[in-house]
Amino acid sequence: MSDATPKGRLHLSAQERALVEQYLPEHIRLTRAEPGCLSFEVTQTDDPSVWRVEECFTDRAAFDAHQLRAGASLWGQKTQGIRRAYEITED
Repeated sequence: MSDATPKGRLHLSAQERALVEQYLPEHIRLTRAEPGCLSFEVTQTDDPSVWRVEECFTDRAAFDAHQLRAGASLWGQKTQGIRRAYEITED
């Protein structure tokens, strides 16, 4: 079985940063509690409009389940318009 490791960035306006700061703590808590989540980190870079996302799930199925849960969550609803850039590797 191979793990799924998405890495990417969120590109945020000032208004979107406020949304991320409001809803991110609960999104992190829920994601880390998901079956198959090995790690989940979202951190602001030196540029306040760019946030780094680093995730690791036990396999692609766990990552896909995360995507479904996150998309249907309050986080997913409030941040759906945020520009995201990801690359997913599977080892």
